[in-house]
Amino acid sequence: MTATAFTRTAGKPDSARPRDRLTTGAGCVVALFVLLAVFGPLITPHDPNAVDPLGINAGPSTAHLLGTDDTGRDLLSRLIAGTRPSLAAPAAVIAVSTVLGTLLALAAAWFGGRLDRLVSGALDVVFGFPGLITAVLVAAVFGAGLTAPVVALAIAYLPLITRVVRAAAIKERDLPYVSALQLLGAPTARIWLRHLLPNLLPLVLVQATIGFGYALLDVAAISFLGLGSQPPDPEWGLMVSNGAPSILAGQPQQSLYAGLAILVVVVAVNLLGTGLSRRLLGEDT
Repeated sequence: MTATAFTRTAGKPDSARPRDRLTTGAGCVVALFVLLAVFGPLITPHDPNAVDPLGINAGPSTAHLLGTDDTGRDLLSRLIAGTRPSLAAPAAVIAVSTVLGTLLALAAAWFGGRLDRLVSGALDVVFGFPGLITAVLVAAVFGAGLTAPVVALAIAYLPLITRVVRAAAIKERDLPYVSALQLLGAPTARIWLRHLLPNLLPLVLVQATIGFGYALLDVAAISFLGLGSQPPDPEWGLMVSNGAPSILAGQPQQSLYAGLAILVVVVAVNLLGTGLSRRLLGEDT
C-alpha cells in the first residue's frame, strides 16, 4: 500500500463507512444475479416452460415455493431461468455502446478538428431520438425479437458514454506526458492502449455500470410491449406483461415477482455505480 493510499484509508470519515458497506452489498447482489444468469438454467427446481393446467395461479407451496403463473408454470424456475436473457440483452447494449463510444471519444479528442465536429454533430442527432421509442420503431419494422432493439438501443446510448469520455480524453491528451511520448516517436496506438485507455478506464467503467440499469429498464419495457422476447421465453419484462391480466383477478404474483427482480437489479446497479464513482473517480456523491 502506497503512502497516499494509506493516508486516504486512515483519514476516511466514519460517515463514508456505511456508504462503503452499501456499495459492497450492492456489488454482492449484482454478483448473485450474474451467477444466476450463468448457472440459473442448471439449478431451476422445475422446467420453466412446463405447463400444468390444474395448477394455474396457484399460491406458494412446497412444490412451488413462489406459486405458479397463469398457465401453471413454476414462477421460481421462470424467474431464475429468466435472469440470463433479462441481463444479457442490456449487457450487450452497454458493451457495444461502451466500446464504440470510447473509440469515438478517443478519436475525436485525439485528432480534433473536422473529425471532432463531425462526431459531435452526429451524436447531437442521435441524442435527439429517445432510445426507447427508437427501439420500438425498429422492432416494429424488423419484427419482434431482441436483436433489432438491442442494436437500436446501443446506438441510442452512444452519446451518453462518448460525450463524457471525450471530455476526459481531451484533458488527458493535453497533459505533458502525452506530448513527451509523441516527441519520443511513440506510435498513436501504443499511446492509446498503454496510457490513455488505462487512465480513462475508471470513468468508462462507472458510466457503463450506471448505464446498465437504464438499459435493463428499456429492454424490459420493450418486452413488456410484446416487441422483445416472445412466449414462452422466461424474460422478466415479458413475465410482467403476461401477468398483468391476472392482477385484476387478485393474482399479481407473476408480475410482482418479475417486477421486483427488475427493481432489485436496477437499484443495486445504480448503488454500485455511485460507489464506484466515489471510489475510482473521487466523487463524493
